[in-house]
Amino acid sequence: MTSKEKSERHWRLLIRAFAVVAVTTLALASCGKVPDTTRERPNIVVIVVDDLGWADVGYHGGPIRTPHIDRLARESVEFDRFYVSPVCTPTRAGLLTGRYPIRYGLARSVVKPWRRVGLDPTEVTLAELLDSAGYEHRAAFGKWHLGHLLRKWHPLNHGFSHFYGHYNGAIDYYTHVREGERDWHVDYEPRDEQGYATDLVADAASHFIKEHADEGPFFCYVAFNAPHEPLQAPGKYVDMYSHLHGARRILAAMITCLDDGVGRILDSIDEAGIRDNTMVWFMSDNGGIEVIPDNNLPLRGNKADVFEGGVRVPASIRWPDGFSGGRKIDTPAAYIDVLPTVMHALRISDHGGKPIDGVTLLGVLKGEREIPARDLYFYVGIRGPADEQAAIRSSQWKLIVLGPNIERGIGKKNRVLLFDIRHDPNEENDVSTDHPDVVGELSERLVAFRQLQPVDTVHPLAQGRNNFRAPPDWRIPDE
Repeated sequence: MTSKEKSERHWRLLIRAFAVVAVTTLALASCGKVPDTTRERPNIVVIVVDDLGWADVGYHGGPIRTPHIDRLARESVEFDRFYVSPVCTPTRAGLLTGRYPIRYGLARSVVKPWRRVGLDPTEVTLAELLDSAGYEHRAAFGKWHLGHLLRKWHPLNHGFSHFYGHYNGAIDYYTHVREGERDWHVDYEPRDEQGYATDLVADAASHFIKEHADEGPFFCYVAFNAPHEPLQAPGKYVDMYSHLHGARRILAAMITCLDDGVGRILDSIDEAGIRDNTMVWFMSDNGGIEVIPDNNLPLRGNKADVFEGGVRVPASIRWPDGFSGGRKIDTPAAYIDVLPTVMHALRISDHGGKPIDGVTLLGVLKGEREIPARDLYFYVGIRGPADEQAAIRSSQWKLIVLGPNIERGIGKKNRVLLFDIRHDPNEENDVSTDHPDVVGELSERLVAFRQLQPVDTVHPLAQGRNNFRAPPDWRIPDE
């Protein structure tokens, strides 16, 4: 048996064993006694912000004013070790499917405007799960970033009943233009609407919540583009940060504007009288950008890195009827855990799709049980196969491999780093030479993970842009 065959067999056995543990845990929990307060299905609000760094929130001691996000964290269970993908598209994909996006080709990079690729329609999304569970109103607001040039990739074909926002990332916040065409839509139709994008998204989501609060449970997925580039902010917020300069000042203004938008969404929940039975998730899709040198401190690295600064983000969850807030947990949790946690809350043991990689967090959130020991995986290859990054985090260790594609194994051109992540969370001391056995064991599992990527996948950033022209108003043609 070749080393690749051994690695593939190891990965299959590992995933099979873990899937049995995860599904058994979920099934047993689903059969257990459910408190009276959780009899009604909760409303579900998922807020994803873009490129928010570890130090970009007030409750982490940063200099930016985020009173509403801070309040949400205080009222919630705050995740001290919440992990996502290093870049935008894969985090969104994994959140909505509960599966590592490498499985269906959306892990390497992001869906750029010129790419004819998107979320595989055979994947079961959180919106589709909730549709089957009787959630009539399921809206997506803001940035989609999971495919746009064909209707099969549109939010309305992935379980959502309503879409308001933009298909691409990095739109102009005022003109809503990307690649020379306005990218702003309601459902399938282009919308000529004026205003700062962050405010428009927050107001639309708030209106949706108020409108449907009395009509049974709803799902509201709010994916802000902020504070992703381009760095643009309303003047009143820029004026608040006269003591800062350059990009740092604009970014701070964008984040405080974003925070006000989050505040309006939270207020709409309170004003509708549905706070207790509304599950509110908050997270960033990856770490902060490199051009701001201190926005992930004390963590090492930035967006597009597999170091902690790129993949460990501010995150919290509030559901007063489900569990008590005002706590912080250090159990490693991840974006792929959102869907199975919702399944557990709704007592759904089978969503009818492909095997899920994430696990339910509900037992941990209730303080009833711990998550079985597991590995978490990270991968990014936006610069091409010669310059990839991959990592595996176990309960104690984190192995990082930099350099050429490791699909056929780790070679001499790769840089290998090992951290005792439990005692060295800021990744300051490489101990790979001290623990060659740990490096070997984790390397085998990481290579097997990298081999999951299909041939047909999203390409590195630079590929495919030549001679591209955006469709007028980014209208998706009928198929």
